[in-house]
Amino acid sequence: MVEDTKNELLQFWFGDDPDDAAVAKGQAELWWGHRQETDELLQERFGAAASAAAAGVLDHWTGSPRGRLALILLLDQIPRAIHRGTPAAFDQDPKARDIAQRGLDSGADRLLRPIERLFFYLPFEHSEDLVDQNRSVELFRELVASVDSAHRETFAGFVDYALRHQNVISRFGRFPHRNLILGRESTPEEQAFLEQPGSAF
Repeated sequence: MVEDTKNELLQFWFGDDPDDAAVAKGQAELWWGHRQETDELLQERFGAAASAAAAGVLDHWTGSPRGRLALILLLDQIPRAIHRGTPAAFDQDPKARDIAQRGLDSGADRLLRPIERLFFYLPFEHSEDLVDQNRSVELFRELVASVDSAHRETFAGFVDYALRHQNVISRFGRFPHRNLILGRESTPEEQAFLEQPGSAF
């Protein structure tokens, strides 16, 4: 049943290691690898749950901090894998941000591990609104300041990515690498930017 996938998803996404730096290293391929076989696995295991989340069927998961986190994953991360390269990859971004923002308002994020808070904040980093981007940078800076020194380097890398996203939105008002997917025409400046290494996230 879809309802039973909450803990399965969290365990799959974060693993069992209690050390956040080890989780970040061990799960990096899953999180950032963009491999077709991983996308297919996520579709098989969590595609139905992602559809249920999009339809509002799982909104009651927000009753707990980790349930809210699982819902954010289903709305923000899983669609980027199972709908990669299509507009549907971004369809649930507004809902993910709303659920994340409500969680911030209630302090739910502070009850999670730092590595879990990373994904609680990503919906703001994925936004094409500069206000959200500024919020993203603020949240990631607060996050890196909250971890112990042994994990500071790991989390500083997440701040760097937040800043890179913020810079792109500040410059263009949108992510140029989404233009082709969303049927948007790139400006000459955006096209020049897209030809640079590392222009896509």
